[in-house]
Amino acid sequence: MNPEYAAYCQADRRFYDAPHRSLEEGAEERSFFAPVRGAAPQGWTRSRRGDWLSFSPDGLRLPPQGWKLHISAAADNAESVLERVAAYCLAHRLPFKCVPSPGLLNLRNSKYADRAGSGKFITVYPHSEDAFPEVCSALMELLEGEHGPYILSDLRCGNGPVHTRYGAFAARFCTGPDGRPVPAVADPRGRLVPDDRGPAFRTPAWVTPPDFLRPHLDARAAVGLGDLPYTVEKALHFSNGGGVYLGRDSRTGEQIVLKEARPYAGLAADGADAVARLQRERTALEQLAGLDCVPAVHDAFEVGGHHFLVLQYLPGATLNTVFARRFPLARRDPTPELIAEHAAWAEELYGKVERAVEAVHGRGIVISDLHMSNVMVDEETSRIVLLDFEAASPAADRRRQIVANPAFVAPPDRRGTDIDSYALACLRLALYLPLTTLFGIDRTKAGGLAREIARVFPVGEETLRPAVEEIRRGMDQRATDPSAPTPSDPGDRPTPSDLGDRPVLSDPGGRPVLSDPADRPVLSELDRPALSDSGDRPVPSDPGGWPAARDSMARAIAASCTPDRDDRCFPGDIAQFATATGGQSFAYGAAGVLYALHETGAPRCEPAEAWLLRQAKDPASGSPLGFYDGLTGIAWTLNRIGRTAEAADLARIVLEQPLEGLAPGLHSGYAGIGLALDDLARTASATEAPALAAAAGRCTALAVRALVDGPPSPRTGLLHGATGVALLLVRRYGATGDTGLLDLAAAALRRDLDRCRAGDDGELLVVEGKRLMPYLGAGSAGIAAVIDAYLAHRPDPELEAAGRALLPAALSAFYIQPGLMRGSAGLLLHLAATPLCDEETRGRAIRLHTGLLSSHALGYEGGTAFAGEQLMRLSMDLATGTAGCLLALGSALGPPTTLPFLAAAPRAAHPGRASGPTDRLLQES
Repeated sequence: MNPEYAAYCQADRRFYDAPHRSLEEGAEERSFFAPVRGAAPQGWTRSRRGDWLSFSPDGLRLPPQGWKLHISAAADNAESVLERVAAYCLAHRLPFKCVPSPGLLNLRNSKYADRAGSGKFITVYPHSEDAFPEVCSALMELLEGEHGPYILSDLRCGNGPVHTRYGAFAARFCTGPDGRPVPAVADPRGRLVPDDRGPAFRTPAWVTPPDFLRPHLDARAAVGLGDLPYTVEKALHFSNGGGVYLGRDSRTGEQIVLKEARPYAGLAADGADAVARLQRERTALEQLAGLDCVPAVHDAFEVGGHHFLVLQYLPGATLNTVFARRFPLARRDPTPELIAEHAAWAEELYGKVERAVEAVHGRGIVISDLHMSNVMVDEETSRIVLLDFEAASPAADRRRQIVANPAFVAPPDRRGTDIDSYALACLRLALYLPLTTLFGIDRTKAGGLAREIARVFPVGEETLRPAVEEIRRGMDQRATDPSAPTPSDPGDRPTPSDLGDRPVLSDPGGRPVLSDPADRPVLSELDRPALSDSGDRPVPSDPGGWPAARDSMARAIAASCTPDRDDRCFPGDIAQFATATGGQSFAYGAAGVLYALHETGAPRCEPAEAWLLRQAKDPASGSPLGFYDGLTGIAWTLNRIGRTAEAADLARIVLEQPLEGLAPGLHSGYAGIGLALDDLARTASATEAPALAAAAGRCTALAVRALVDGPPSPRTGLLHGATGVALLLVRRYGATGDTGLLDLAAAALRRDLDRCRAGDDGELLVVEGKRLMPYLGAGSAGIAAVIDAYLAHRPDPELEAAGRALLPAALSAFYIQPGLMRGSAGLLLHLAATPLCDEETRGRAIRLHTGLLSSHALGYEGGTAFAGEQLMRLSMDLATGTAGCLLALGSALGPPTTLPFLAAAPRAAHPGRASGPTDRLLQES
């Protein structure tokens, strides 16, 4: 799971949004640190991008890469540090950028912020490598005695807040190890290679650190546990606040757990850093000493400025792990006996956790961060132990929550022990169906979830009613009594940031199992009814209700439109803030939303069309070219919705860009670009079609070279794997009749099939690390969809059998997320179209997935909307949100529609042709 989502929950209680948008319009400048408020000095340019505010001297040209300097700071000295660094840079005409406000700096240093970027407050760019030692030494002297968090990606220079690393100055990109575009530096031969920005200091192999850095390198190498009587055996977990390690006491041989806390890092909602929270944990555990349900404190020490707590090692696994391993509904057809056994286990387990919490409360302590990964279960002895007391506080203080797991975030009006009571209520339901993350958007979902649990498990709904009432407490009172207290502003509640506590799991044999709610289906029963809770907006399971459901989703999409913003028009996934075209893109931006509206016959959103046209006229420097993430997909969409002249203008810009160095896949590489340009060539003017067709051919050649001669892609499936290349080759065969293209397509499909394995019921699932993926974007359904496209041109019993084996992965009866690429909607899209599914199964599958989407549906501005990735906020985009659900439901209930290039194509015009263009492609590449 991606901990970055937590930061994007700050600005809006409904949608993911850039963290700096949390302030009212016009108020952001006033929130800036005083040294960077107002216009830039004469001769300087001031610019804003994302969380960074940059200052550049006019006319200066920097090298594209080199040694850069990062300055860290804490809340109490940030403004002073910035004032001195800014003055030095302005006096010496050194370009610099900073995180401009206290709120954004707090987010950058928060508990689950990106560990590689954490602490980076100011970046200074020396004019040259020769100038670097002088600038570094001057800043060290200027900031001597100041404090700030250690920047893990850098080398610390001295004992202050100055750090350095070798990396990119200019925005250059290349394809990373996982196939995604990443920042790049040039090696001595001029080739772009990834600029490693991980949470550890590394220099490129060809770079030798300057001699003046040697003392700082030696000081870094000397840090360790030294003479302390503890050894570290392995890391269990990392957050920005530090690590948790399995270790051993060398004096006794006893296993222990070491918890690390980094000073000034890992900030909670109340500003407490990891060191302060570790001290809170120690205080709480010492007050709870003697209870069987908490670990004992053995020791505490400090080394290298980092603080450690030595805790009793307790055998077992987290409740999240145990739940995943034994959950019967992860299977396709669990027996009634398994379901009853799970219900008995859940009731017993919940009772033990409830009694443990009561015991903690009896000692006057509030846990404040109770969730499934903070409960340890010893299955041999049936003992449960509560973990992680960093957020604990005296019950008498009635403090608010400061950190929280997104599925257990208490409403902002809860204080003290009421926080733990809310978490227990969520646990009561999550032990049956782990969907409680949706309560962060709409707590009325609790009633429907309880009814669903009672329908599937032998648990009476009345048994669950106290949990539902606790979750909804306050909401019902405000509905009937307008004078009742209202919750505080969303900023007064904790960020749902405890994402890093959900490990990827496997059973003792190494077999992948459910690792988090997004990874596997968790309910099994076809033909399930839609939920009918007041918070739901059911979608139909038959064509008769389709137009009204379509219009309801279109109404929500239109209501969310923000054409006055430059960065995005529709709220969607956090990926729309990652690139210059994210808010316009096909996957996460306006292009994909407009495509879904157009293809399903929904009302047009003319303000969004006008917005996209404005953005497309002058693409930002560094805009990606890909279909799903960049300019090609935007041009193709404009052409699709009838904006042909503007599409042609943008396509000409694409043709001017170099194509080499991209990934081969459909999402951002040759496959997607080639498919789009080939399609645009068919409708282009006679003067423009040849250039588009030639570029499409070049993309095909480059994709073939990557497939035949390049290293295998580390990723699998439709968007980023060899399957996307296979789709390009199948479609090019449809145009040329070159059977060699089909041969290559079959090889590409088999490459991805080799990365699949059988699940519990024999279904084929993509293996992604330790996860089994059934989804459209990177899982079984995407491979199956392209197998269908291939079989439309050439029979292949082996691939047909594989397509049928992939099909059951889309038929489990419940999936946590609704989205198109990683959820139920994408499976519905495939099942509605695949010829390998008989009509009876197709009908049952449509009823299944429309019921699932109905259970996920949420109301927004009189329409129907869906939660995006991680389920913490609504999304309107195609890949993760409402537009994708709209397209999938349209494919099943309306006129046939699907994703671009997946629709069944006519057979080749020259079916007997045996060779030709493929031979030239291999030679040209």
